[in-house]
Amino acid sequence: MKKMRSFFLIFVLIFSFYSGLDSVYAHSMFNSAEQFYGGYRVQVATTPEFPQIDEPSQFLLRVTDEDYVEVDRFTMGIRVFYNDQQVDAIIPTSVESGHWDFDYVWRNTGNHIVKIDLYDMPGTDGILTYTFNMGTQSPFGIVFIGAITTGAFVFLGVMLYIYVPRISKKSK
Repeated sequence: MKKMRSFFLIFVLIFSFYSGLDSVYAHSMFNSAEQFYGGYRVQVATTPEFPQIDEPSQFLLRVTDEDYVEVDRFTMGIRVFYNDQQVDAIIPTSVESGHWDFDYVWRNTGNHIVKIDLYDMPGTDGILTYTFNMGTQSPFGIVFIGAITTGAFVFLGVMLYIYVPRISKKSK
């Protein structure tokens, strides 16, 4: 039995060391997306991940080329739709770096369609329009975080229940 436990412990350690050597990527936020079209990639997200109604949040945008190199200058406009009706628009704005972060206040609960327009991009004719789904006030956000936290505490409790008595027996 002790050999089996030792083998299991060694297996877990080797597996954890191996995964530490591989590439690691942060999780993409729930209210984020990216789309590649016309030779350019537009990435969009909000912070917090689920914005609250009538409270300031941030809109995070990033524009890169097909090789993930940020575009230095671009002109971008945004249209926000709710229930197939345009509820907001941000006039075309010239952005000097690959990122554009700005404050935004959401007025309606639920799913929104966000259309992002890139104007006069080199190598393209006309306007490039990217369409994204964005949501507000997810009822599952708190449930999801609670489930993960509960799972972590249960795992910790099981490990303590198994190993603390054995450790205390050895120390006596």
